[in-house]
Amino acid sequence: MLEAPTQITHQELATDAIALIRQAGCEYGEIRLCRYRDRSLTARDRSLSNLSDRVSSGFGVRVLYQGSWGFAASHRRTSAEVRRIVALAVEIAKGSHLTQQTPVKLVPVEAYRDSYMTPIEIDPFTIPIEDQAALLLEINERLLGYGDRGIKKASSFLRFTQEQKTFASTEGSLIEQTIYRSYPGYNCTAIANGDAQSRSYERPPLNCGYEHIDHVDLLGEVDRVATEAIAKVHAPKGPSGIETTLILKPTNLFLTIHESVGHPTELDRVYGYEANFAGTSFATTDGLGSLQYAAPWVNFKADRTQPGGRGTMGYDDEGVISQEWHVVKDGILVDYLTDRETAARLGRGSSNGCAYADSWYNVPMVRIPNLGLEPGPDGGSHTATLAEAIADTEDGILIDGIGSYSIDQQRRNFQFGGDAFWQVKKGKVVGMLKDVTYQAMTTDFWKSIDAIGPKSEQIQCGTNLCGKGEPMQVAQMTHACVPVRVRDIFIGGPS
Repeated sequence: MLEAPTQITHQELATDAIALIRQAGCEYGEIRLCRYRDRSLTARDRSLSNLSDRVSSGFGVRVLYQGSWGFAASHRRTSAEVRRIVALAVEIAKGSHLTQQTPVKLVPVEAYRDSYMTPIEIDPFTIPIEDQAALLLEINERLLGYGDRGIKKASSFLRFTQEQKTFASTEGSLIEQTIYRSYPGYNCTAIANGDAQSRSYERPPLNCGYEHIDHVDLLGEVDRVATEAIAKVHAPKGPSGIETTLILKPTNLFLTIHESVGHPTELDRVYGYEANFAGTSFATTDGLGSLQYAAPWVNFKADRTQPGGRGTMGYDDEGVISQEWHVVKDGILVDYLTDRETAARLGRGSSNGCAYADSWYNVPMVRIPNLGLEPGPDGGSHTATLAEAIADTEDGILIDGIGSYSIDQQRRNFQFGGDAFWQVKKGKVVGMLKDVTYQAMTTDFWKSIDAIGPKSEQIQCGTNLCGKGEPMQVAQMTHACVPVRVRDIFIGGPS
């Protein structure tokens, strides 16, 4: 009787690859062996409109030969294929070397032999799809129960990811990681008087298990969401062409942080690597340590270690251990988001661990980690709860949720909308508005904050769909933040 062939492990393939890279004379090399599982369910009205449960697996090899990068990948995880892909990556690096202008240099990194797994209580992939679909259909049914008051459309979704990676490098690292991500939400649309307006609710996308899908919370917000959608479609349009005070909830502010603080401080963007696709950055290195990015009481901290953060992991995709650091401290630009290459170009001694690739067939690049606005300190002169900020506002607008947005190629000038708006008059919320947008220059906006919420009001908002690069890659990150009040911000267009 023939014995079944022994399947080679990821660790064995990784060890073989690193030995081959060293034999080829490369100054550096790495392999990532990955398996991604993604489950997505979407319900529209009273039926399931989308269901996917996909697995993608393979490996990528990146080498540095005489200062030039080479990369190749394959879905066949065999010893023979590893040999072929390593040889191909080396040949590509040699070809790149022919047109090299400046040799790539990397900052050093410690060697780690370690493993990391997202702490979870319930593996989302063990929950029957039928149960997950039933939850979405129940949410939609309850939303559509407001049909006689104008709710005509409802949709809901669940999204889960399991990301498994084995990383090895010629530096001596061998790291295994398993990352779980969970994300639920829904919205409804009200129609009246020739207008349609929607209202959404999401539990923030986080790195955790099915325990994040809190049925009580999701179903408990249905009445509020439907009622606010109905109020919104009947609300007057917001004022336009004026300056006013804005009070922004974390559910709105996180996207402004993402676009106007996160992307401008990606050091590869600062150096022009992204100029062909999504622009450069105004936050150039000549302003490091001196650029007044925000008011002196405003601080932004990057943190790859925060529990539940969408960008939280043990190590980045260059084997750099996760860490935390200030990007803006006391309003001043003090650091960037780096990988080993850009950190070396900046003259730093180490990377702060922002390299990430969204698949086995893509190369790592600088990605925004978890990046949040620090809460106001207890007793601080600019610390105010949401209720206190409202009570202290004579005339303004309260904004919740995200809507349309745009920002220029240097991340200097932006415009943002929202999902819900309320007018504030003489310290009280007096009614809903609709169709409000605000615009500002990045540094002017962050300098205009005069009230920051306390730690007790911090929410881990974030995105699961940040696109960057050519070919485009998608990454996820959390922007934990608190409510803020911003003075003298222009809203709408010309009157």
